Amino acid sequence: MAEPKSLEGQLVAPPKARFGLVASRFNSFIVEQLVSGCVDGLTRHGVSADRITLVHVPGSWEIPLMCSRLAKSGKLDAVIALGAVIRGGTPHFDYVASEAAKGVAMASAQSGVPVIFGVLTTDTIEQAIERAGTKAGNKGFDAAMAAIEMVSLGKALSDAGL
Repeated sequence: MAEPKSLEGQLVAPPKARFGLVASRFNSFIVEQLVSGCVDGLTRHGVSADRITLVHVPGSWEIPLMCSRLAKSGKLDAVIALGAVIRGGTPHFDYVASEAAKGVAMASAQSGVPVIFGVLTTDTIEQAIERAGTKAGNKGFDAAMAAIEMVSLGKALSDAGL
């Protein structure tokens, strides 16, 4: 019996791939570390800095709109959303985290361009700090890896006529 054809992305960006980053300014001391990790991940894997566009928005609520706009521009191969939503004493966290996640997913589905969710949603500031480059790695770097892999996979699908 024949094996099914298997395709997967690689962690090497196609030579002319372009990436957009949308980063919130709210909780900037955390988000700046995510951006740094993301840019580091992209450049370490073959993306030149001039192929990265960074857009700053006020907070995570505003991320989906700019992700959608960038994804639909036709000029980028992937978009990466970076932010930090930290639970407080009100339901505000639930609204912002939920809508940011839904909006980023919708931007990807509607545009056909990978839009990677690199927005931290944590219960405490300590958890956010851990995920922005200390104990739990840097989720910005991880988001860059996901973006590169998805762009590479898209190219593999196109090369296979799919």
